[in-house]
Amino acid sequence: MNALTNTRIVLASRPQGEPVAANFRLEQAAVPAPGPGQVLLRNRYLSLDPYMRGRMEEGPSYAPPVALDAVMEGRTVSEVIASNHPTVAVGTHVVATGNWQTHAVVEGDSITRRLQETDLPISTALGVYGMPGFTAYAGLQEIGRLQPGETLVVAAASGPVGATVGQIAKLQGARTVGIAGGEQKRQYLETLGFDVALDHRAEDFAAQLQAAVPDGIDVYFENVGGHVFDAVAPLLNDFARIPVCGTIATYNARGAVLPGPDRLPGFMSQVLRQRLTVRGFIQSDFNALFPQFLIDMGQWLQDGRVRYREDIVEGLVNAPEAFFGLLKGRNFGKLVVKLD
Repeated sequence: MNALTNTRIVLASRPQGEPVAANFRLEQAAVPAPGPGQVLLRNRYLSLDPYMRGRMEEGPSYAPPVALDAVMEGRTVSEVIASNHPTVAVGTHVVATGNWQTHAVVEGDSITRRLQETDLPISTALGVYGMPGFTAYAGLQEIGRLQPGETLVVAAASGPVGATVGQIAKLQGARTVGIAGGEQKRQYLETLGFDVALDHRAEDFAAQLQAAVPDGIDVYFENVGGHVFDAVAPLLNDFARIPVCGTIATYNARGAVLPGPDRLPGFMSQVLRQRLTVRGFIQSDFNALFPQFLIDMGQWLQDGRVRYREDIVEGLVNAPEAFFGLLKGRNFGKLVVKLD
C-alpha cells in the first residue's frame, strides 16, 4: 500500500478577498500505511461547500481553520482499501473527512456512516441524503417549526440545502417561495413544486417578492444575506423564525467593514418589536436527529416526493476553479468532484 501515490490540494496561502488559484497548491505524496485502528481510504467523491471559505481564514469560527500547507478540508464518499479496524471492512463505502485528496488515512472510530446498498448514487450521501439535506431537515424542524398554511421563503433555493428546504416545507403543508439567481434556476424551482419562484437578479426583485407574500413571511431560511435579506426583512410577520444557515453573499468580505450605514440597531429593534427568532446553526448541533432523517429522507427519495440535482466536476485538479464558481453561484445543484 505504501507504493501508492496520493494527489492532494493544500492551502498555500490565505485569501485576501476572493480566493484565487495561488491560494492552493497541487502536490503528490506517498500514501502512508494505516496504523493500529486506522483505515486507508480511496476517496471517490469530494463535496464542495460554502463553509470551506471560512476554513481558509484565521479568524474565530465554530471550527479551527485549515493550517497553511495542510490539505484542504472536505467531506468525501470513500472506499476502504485497507483496514486495521475490527469493524470497518475492506470494500465498504463510507462518508468521511477525506479532504481534498485521492487517498486518506483516518481513525476507524471516526467513521460514523457506512453506506448501504440503495438505488441512489453514492454521491447523494454528500448532498440530499447527507449533510446538506440534513441541514435543511434539522433547520426546519428545530428552528423553523413550520406550521401548515404558513409561508416559507428560502434563498439559494436551487442549491442542495434550499431545494430540500422548499420540498420538505411543501410536504409539511406550507406555501413556499424560492429565490435563485438566473432564469434557468428560477424555472428549475417551478419543477420542484415551489408555489412561487423568483430571480433575485431581476431589477424589480423586491417588488416581486412583496407581491408573492401577501400574508407576509413566517419562516425565512437564510442561505445568502445581502440584498436578498434586505428585501425579506420588511415582509417578516410577527413571531417569524429565521434559521441562519449561511450568508454566502458576504463570505469574501470576512474581516472587512462593509460600506453603508450601520443597520444593526434598526434590525435589532425589529427583532424586539416583532418578537423574531433569529438563530444561527450548524447541522451537527442536531446530530441526534440524523437517524430519523435517514429514514424520512430515504422514504421521500424513494417515493419521488423529494428530488435533487447534482453538479459533478471531473478530477481533483478542477476542484479550486469549481469552488470559486460555487462562491459566485455558478453551480447548478449539489457541487461534487468525482475523483476517479
